[in-house]
Amino acid sequence: MKKLVLPLSLMVPVLIFSQHRKKDTATTKVTDIEEVVFQKKVTGRTNDLTNVRISAKDAKNVVSVNGGIEGMLKTLPSVNSNTELSSQYMVRGGNYDENLIYINDIEIYRPFLIRNSQQEGMSIINPDMVSAVNFSAGGFEAKYGDKMSSALNIYYREPEKFELSGEASLIGGRLTTGLASKNKKFTALFSGRYRNTNLVLNTLKEDTDFNPTYWDFQSYLNYHVNDKFSVSFIGYYSKNDYEMIPKEKSVTFGSLQQPITVNIGYGGKENDQYKNMMGTVSMNYKPADKWKLTLDAFAYQNREKEYYTIQSAYELQTFDPKTQEPVASYDVGGQIEHARNDLFVRTYGTQFRAKFSPNVNTDIEVGFKYEKENLKDLTNEWKLVDSAGYSLPRPDVIDPRTGNTGDLKLAYYIAGQNNIEPTRLSAYAQYSQKFYWGASKVFVNAGVRVANWSFNKETIFSPRAQFAIKPDWDSDMLFKISGGIYYQAPFYKEIKDLDGNFNSNIKSQRSIQVILANDYEFQMYDRPFKLTTELYYKKMDNLIPYYMDNVRIRYSGQNNSKGYAYGIDTRLFGEFVPGVDSWLSASYARVYENIDGRGDIPRPTDQRLRFAMFYQDYMPEFPSMRVNLTLVYAMGLPTGAPVLFNSNGQPDFTSAYNYQKTLPSYKRVDIGLTKVFIDPKEKNKRSGFWGNFEELTLGVQVFNAFNINNTVANQWITDYNSTSTNMYPVPVRLTGRFFNVKLEFRL
Repeated sequence: MKKLVLPLSLMVPVLIFSQHRKKDTATTKVTDIEEVVFQKKVTGRTNDLTNVRISAKDAKNVVSVNGGIEGMLKTLPSVNSNTELSSQYMVRGGNYDENLIYINDIEIYRPFLIRNSQQEGMSIINPDMVSAVNFSAGGFEAKYGDKMSSALNIYYREPEKFELSGEASLIGGRLTTGLASKNKKFTALFSGRYRNTNLVLNTLKEDTDFNPTYWDFQSYLNYHVNDKFSVSFIGYYSKNDYEMIPKEKSVTFGSLQQPITVNIGYGGKENDQYKNMMGTVSMNYKPADKWKLTLDAFAYQNREKEYYTIQSAYELQTFDPKTQEPVASYDVGGQIEHARNDLFVRTYGTQFRAKFSPNVNTDIEVGFKYEKENLKDLTNEWKLVDSAGYSLPRPDVIDPRTGNTGDLKLAYYIAGQNNIEPTRLSAYAQYSQKFYWGASKVFVNAGVRVANWSFNKETIFSPRAQFAIKPDWDSDMLFKISGGIYYQAPFYKEIKDLDGNFNSNIKSQRSIQVILANDYEFQMYDRPFKLTTELYYKKMDNLIPYYMDNVRIRYSGQNNSKGYAYGIDTRLFGEFVPGVDSWLSASYARVYENIDGRGDIPRPTDQRLRFAMFYQDYMPEFPSMRVNLTLVYAMGLPTGAPVLFNSNGQPDFTSAYNYQKTLPSYKRVDIGLTKVFIDPKEKNKRSGFWGNFEELTLGVQVFNAFNINNTVANQWITDYNSTSTNMYPVPVRLTGRFFNVKLEFRL
């Protein structure tokens, strides 16, 4: 078996020997215009030229703490993440809130109060129910909603017969069953999942009692009344409970010349609860082959509680650089963090979509969506910082003669009680056409969407377009350009100001995008490969500055910034090993903003250089022994600057101009080893009890194989003494090496 390893220098478009026209083919192609086909008619078919289609099977195989679709997305060049505990991701300089997620064309939401990645639990997307995954990293078509970064559309599958599958591992399990009537008019798919990551979190090297439990149940029902009319239902319920009782921890940081150790003792606990429910009913009607009409009714409800009171006291200790002996230190301090935050989110509505295809090469689509929203937010959150007997920020009045030390001031205090019920309306229209331009194949997709939100009384208008041309060359090349005006329509996080109140004056953030792309398909060692290269530029205005604390995003509440982003993404996809797909990804990206006209500085999501790989292999002599590897290297994000608070206890977002610190690079390797006992291709070779199994595998997963101490954020602690003021960045570490055993079966 020949294996192929290519250097990164080859991951650029190769145009040499590409511009020779194929002989004697132009005339034939032009005379058969109606047969231009760029995409096969498969589940989840899309006209979006920016779309990347991901194999649902590969997504199930990827080794990841959270697993699933998002774990696979993080190996793409345009996607970045610096934590393995979260299913959230950043795309081309955007943050976690700027990504659209759909299941069967219905938009879904993530929990809103999540601030630490270990709180998050499982993603709503169940990999065992997925049939197709479409992902666009920008420049997507008009039918997708108003966010600035990416669109992920998941399509669930219909079972063809009775099936039962399951998984059991050290951190959880799942059970999925599918049903189908004899005439396949009725199909049903049910799946339940459970996960407890306590064993993984114990690798954080701190004395903390964790009890994180997450479970959910999903169903997908279909009834085909006849060939023209069908009804489907998706139901979802999840409950995430996160309990943490910290006791103590010791962290060593600094440099070899000046190592620093902080010893922290804790009291109190944190108890968070997140409940999500969703239900959608879809009716599909095809009055004729050229028409497809869809009416969806949906409802989503999210109930979140974030309760914690944690007291901590810390002591800093330095060491002599020569003798490495500890040096006596009086750098001590403490703080109390308290929150009683409650959030209730309910959205419900309906959407209508119509698609008219006058011929095989033309699609005309229109859609309208009505959504009613109900947000109830109760916030009570504060932090007290004490160092050497002083409350920080220090009181303005200090008179030792009278003992008047001024008023006690909290580091910050956020309190709000909000209840709004706005209405959101949106509509879109788009046109797609395939045709020949001379001997070259051409694809055009152009559309526009408009939306209005009653809360801030804003109407946004978003034109979008895509163009592709496939020259009649010997080499299989496709050139693409896409872009438009994309808005980040505000929701709960963006409208909440620093006082805890909802700000009705907030406007949508705007991004003008242009993406240039090239796809090059070729054969090497008699195997198929595809090299994709994309260049992009985004010009942004009406931005809302924010800072990132772990995975929580805290907005300033003002549209007082503008910025830009640019970068290059490359991915080499193909059969490095015959019969299985693998890929290499590399990217370079920068994103800057200008707050109040003070000059350009990197945004908290400034990615820079990133490399990722997803690799699959098997033993030639023992093909039942399989391995897959996920590797990620990403330069550190500039989220290490301390968040300074002003006299009103509010974050000062311009402090980044005076101080910048970059987190360490994120480096991680996850490995999966699998033994296939029963392969679907050899199912009929077994009899008796084992003949009931269609598939049976046992695997070992090695998370963080090289036990690298990655950092997701810095926790800044302050010491005040008689002569100086010091702020120390204490790294918040991620998980260490962990071995997981996983058994999977399918009947």
